Amino acid sequence: MDWETVKQRLDALLEADKRIELRGALRMLNRVDVAQYLSELDTEKMLKVFRILPSEISSDVFSYMDDDQREKLISTIGDQEICRLVDDMFIDDAVDFLEDLPSDLVKRVLENVSDDTRKVINRFLSYPENSAGSIMTIEFCAFPGDFTVAQAMKEIRRTGVDKETINTLYVLDKNGKLTGTLALRKLISADDDQPVSELSDSNFVSVGTLDDQEMVAETVRKYDLLAVPVVDKEGRPVGIITADDILDVLQDEATEDIEKMSALTPSEDTYMKTGVFTLVKNRLPWLMLMLVASIFTGLIISHYEEILTAPALGSIGVALTACIPMIMDTGGNCGQQSSTLIIRGLATGEVGPGDALKVLWKETRVALLVACALAVVCFLIQKFIFGIDLSVAITISLAMIFCVLFAKILGGLLPLGVKALRLDPALIASPMITTVADTCSLLILFVLATAVLL
Repeated sequence: MDWETVKQRLDALLEADKRIELRGALRMLNRVDVAQYLSELDTEKMLKVFRILPSEISSDVFSYMDDDQREKLISTIGDQEICRLVDDMFIDDAVDFLEDLPSDLVKRVLENVSDDTRKVINRFLSYPENSAGSIMTIEFCAFPGDFTVAQAMKEIRRTGVDKETINTLYVLDKNGKLTGTLALRKLISADDDQPVSELSDSNFVSVGTLDDQEMVAETVRKYDLLAVPVVDKEGRPVGIITADDILDVLQDEATEDIEKMSALTPSEDTYMKTGVFTLVKNRLPWLMLMLVASIFTGLIISHYEEILTAPALGSIGVALTACIPMIMDTGGNCGQQSSTLIIRGLATGEVGPGDALKVLWKETRVALLVACALAVVCFLIQKFIFGIDLSVAITISLAMIFCVLFAKILGGLLPLGVKALRLDPALIASPMITTVADTCSLLILFVLATAVLL
């Protein structure tokens, strides 16, 4: 059944005020679909439907709603409802939700939750933004290594329903230090009297509370984990980060990189929720910077004005003027190609600053092959289509070779240099690389033209 049909039936039940039938229909839907349905209602109807939801799914639905809808809901419902709702949520979902609320609503929420929940939330909110501690959850299954399989299974049955995941279990020593991980499938297939310490894998991967979320995401990707434990300085587990949280991190990081690569200051909100003045503020500084950088292009043309306008040179100046867009565009495009591949390689961990010589060698070979092919086509166009002088066609083709070579090496090495300085390579991508390559390509053209033709 398609979503529009489902929505029409839900709307009909809501309009007819058939609460029992609507409650049953909502119970049959996925929590994500229920959240989507709520997002399409006005505030009054949204509140009515939310209160109809069974208590066992309302907190899950709330965690899938968008920030605006959750803010409206919190502003409308009573204090007891807030307490029940937040107490039923997983801690990481509650923290994510509170981070996006106005301060007055955060204060109201924290005043109406249990003392234990408030303490945990405040501890999470104290972690640096985008750190492992800020995105982890404390709902995980852990037990001492001297537990038998039977004892561990009993503990899982008692507490597992309230955990984020029980697919991966954590084994501790007598001091609470993490000593190993254990897959649930391995536990349920073992003998009841076998100690879990004999089943656990001591060669596990963990992260620290202050580790950057991007590094955590790379760790999960590299080791193909469903969840990664977060430990304190003493090696005691304080939480876990699950694959669904990592997907959110990857989406956020990819969005941020795309914005930076397009010379935009990253926005905290989606496009439709970002105000006009915020968009202007995010775009204008970079555009100003590139405008200033492009002034150098005009200075270069002004400096070599003689070669373009001297009557004695005749058609040479016209030919050089006509090829300026081609040379600049080719150089900028070549630099952008290389930088895109290297920045992607840096993001996936395929390359690093230590691979500079390897990148230089590879990009040089690629550049030479590409440059020669482009130079041949350029020569044929200049000579046989535009009919310019042989020496001028050769000069332009040589300029093409040097421009491509320079741009590809620049695009390959500059991101590595920026990464070595512990900055984000995406900052110098696309527009910045293109602007630098354009300017240098123009300079190369006029230096060669001056040396060869004058």
